[in-house]
Amino acid sequence: MEAQNVVISKKGMLWYKTGHAWIYRDDLLKTASARSGDIVDVLDERGKFLGKAFYGEKSKISLRILTREKEVVDRQFFKQRIEKAIARRGERATGRNAARLIFSEGDSLPGLIVDKYAEWIVLQALIPGIESRLGEIADIIVVLLSPRGIVLRNDANARTLEGLPLEKKILRGEKPDLVEITEGEIRYLVDVWSGHKTGAYLDQAENRCSVARHAYGSVLDCFAYQGHFSLHCSSKAESVTAIESSNDSIAMLEKNITLNARANITPIAGNAFDLLRAYHKEKRGFDMIILDPPPLARKRAHADDALRGYKEINLRAMHLLNPGGTLATFSCSHSISRDLFTEIVRIAAADARCGFRVVRELCQASDHPILLNIPETSYLKGLILQKI
Repeated sequence: MEAQNVVISKKGMLWYKTGHAWIYRDDLLKTASARSGDIVDVLDERGKFLGKAFYGEKSKISLRILTREKEVVDRQFFKQRIEKAIARRGERATGRNAARLIFSEGDSLPGLIVDKYAEWIVLQALIPGIESRLGEIADIIVVLLSPRGIVLRNDANARTLEGLPLEKKILRGEKPDLVEITEGEIRYLVDVWSGHKTGAYLDQAENRCSVARHAYGSVLDCFAYQGHFSLHCSSKAESVTAIESSNDSIAMLEKNITLNARANITPIAGNAFDLLRAYHKEKRGFDMIILDPPPLARKRAHADDALRGYKEINLRAMHLLNPGGTLATFSCSHSISRDLFTEIVRIAAADARCGFRVVRELCQASDHPILLNIPETSYLKGLILQKI
């Protein structure tokens, strides 16, 4: 079938020249009869070919560029992109059997997430262009990786912006029970059917090891989820207090404690904001505090509330930290830049009247590649700080 032509404006051309992969609806001049999920030819106002892209009718991001070359986008095209993405991981995931294999625009496959959990694969299709090719993509992955099963986790809220329904199902093979994951010295269980994201926070895998190297004495792990930071730190710490508000996550945390035989981890069910205030009033102290909250700003409109939230938890943690202690603090909110996050933490330190040495700046794991021309591929920010 002949590709539809989509024409972009001069303003759109300026954005295109930055190397970004997105073109917004406001920058389209002509869409012909293109439908959501179509692969279209992108042209400038003079008819010059600019590339091929997925088209979406519902989203503000109307075009997601697949290639800037005049090449055929077919099964072989996707197979080669998937093969290259897997090959780029190489030996990066040594010591762990879970990794992100495809990170959407980060791997030049916009809208596609592929995660590996031991012998199972979890897929997410975030845009119509990938949704309509899921069968083909699943077949390619079966040939390349021979998984025991492929789970479709199309329950990400980003799909609603594209007019896509939320669903979960088994695409290939069998449905797994809990999957045991190895990550360095620790093991943990993952429910790929109903766990957060695609089952676990793979983007923090490398950071968990980095943070654990500084653990000692008493550790407070806030927003602990299923205890992955806690487990890593417990091998060096005397005690770990793991705060988590979800009863389901607490139950899994307790299973992970048993799996690793770590008797020095104490799960606490409760709200981290409330407990940080209570611990401050009790004048408790910790040698390490980990702050890894869920996104406090999912939209730019929520940024002000998020700024207050990030400042509060960092301020409370700084008061609780013993002299010489370590604070590991993170933000995964897309709308909070790295510079802004650092400024929030700096203001919190000033209000706490504490000095801090920057031990290390952190970002998402290397299997979540960041593209310089697409700043949105960078979202996880972290700092390891020492109280001085």
